[in-house]
Amino acid sequence: MDFNPPRNANLPPRVPRWRLPLLVLAVALVAAFFFLDSRTTLPESEARSAPAEIKAPPPEIQPEIQREVVDGEIRPGDSITTLLGDHLSPQEIHTLAGKSGDIFPLSKICVGQPFKLCLTDGTFERFEYDINRDDQLVIRRDGEEIDIARVPIVYTVETAIIRGTISSSLFEAVAEVGENAELALALADIFAWDIDFIRDIRQGDAFQSLVEKRYRDGIPAGYGKVLAAEFINQGTSYQAFLFQDGDHPPSYYDAEGKSLRKAFLRAPLPFSRISSGFTMRRFHPISKTWRAHPAIDYAAPTGTPIKAVGDGTIVKKGYTKNNGNFIKIRHNATYETLYLHMSKFARGIAQGKRVLQGQVIGYVGSTGLATGPHLCFRMYKNGAPVNPNRVKTASAAPVSKEQLAAFSAAIAPLIEKLAGRTELMARTDLAESPPPPQKQ
Repeated sequence: MDFNPPRNANLPPRVPRWRLPLLVLAVALVAAFFFLDSRTTLPESEARSAPAEIKAPPPEIQPEIQREVVDGEIRPGDSITTLLGDHLSPQEIHTLAGKSGDIFPLSKICVGQPFKLCLTDGTFERFEYDINRDDQLVIRRDGEEIDIARVPIVYTVETAIIRGTISSSLFEAVAEVGENAELALALADIFAWDIDFIRDIRQGDAFQSLVEKRYRDGIPAGYGKVLAAEFINQGTSYQAFLFQDGDHPPSYYDAEGKSLRKAFLRAPLPFSRISSGFTMRRFHPISKTWRAHPAIDYAAPTGTPIKAVGDGTIVKKGYTKNNGNFIKIRHNATYETLYLHMSKFARGIAQGKRVLQGQVIGYVGSTGLATGPHLCFRMYKNGAPVNPNRVKTASAAPVSKEQLAAFSAAIAPLIEKLAGRTELMARTDLAESPPPPQKQ
């Protein structure tokens, strides 16, 4: 039997008409996919030769700058070489020494004075040395050069009024109101012509002062000027006002413009005790004989500064078996003073040298014929010994007539402040200075 395949047996089955659009869409999508892939995909050969992506290196870490500040005080044996020798070359130090001559000789740095050494990464940057309470020496590196200069110390200044009552001494009275001995010394200097703070002080005496209190970097740094002061001694009031009369140095005057300064201080030591007074008959503790003692002995610790009681010229300086180290000063054609038993002389003191009133000429000791540390102070008038406590001398010149009106105007607010009728105002010397710390 013949087998006849059906017609169109080799043809694929007919696709239903409704499926044709879907089939066309699928084919179009597949074609689009391959077309896009061919545009974004590198051939294998190109892929192998393409450079790898370059990443930016991490930022370099800068080392932190190390700054060091060394605070200290000049010690015995210190010199500019011992202080800076580890940071400056010998040639640089030699150059500094040459530059310093007209500014401040480096050989004159004093034991006990503060200094500050600033280093950057261990390298010298700056050296500061306090010459005194007002000025400092600054040595700094400027590139390859080393500069040296004398500059004012920057302070913040607050004006304050300080009051106290004497129970035993001015030192203790000042300490009792929270102040330090520097203020007591300043007050003793101001009234030194009128008040003997060894013999004249009594319990119940009182003082008040309008004074500048200094701050340095926010830390108390002593006192500035005493603008006005009053001391009541045995019921008598003594007032002092600081004023500069024209081109003359600032000085203290009373409310009427009379100078407090006189030819002689009341005593060559600000604080001490009298161990032996002026007498023409005294039993000597060493020789065990009666003899004249035309002098005043001031007992004080060894090293206490001794001041010249007036301007004058040193006519004798030396040592004898009885007097020890001594100095004799001629003040004018009438008066001479003698200072005995010193432990040593002040720096720069020499025979023929001119000295000023209040200048330190030596220090208390027990050289010569002495039982202990004291100053034997003598005064002569026309060559004859006189009791220093009985010498009355005229005051220095008063405020000039030309400046009297300005003086009266200047002291008027100071008088009111001493009377407690106005509030004290704080002032700052330099605007960039830090404010003083708050009082506790």
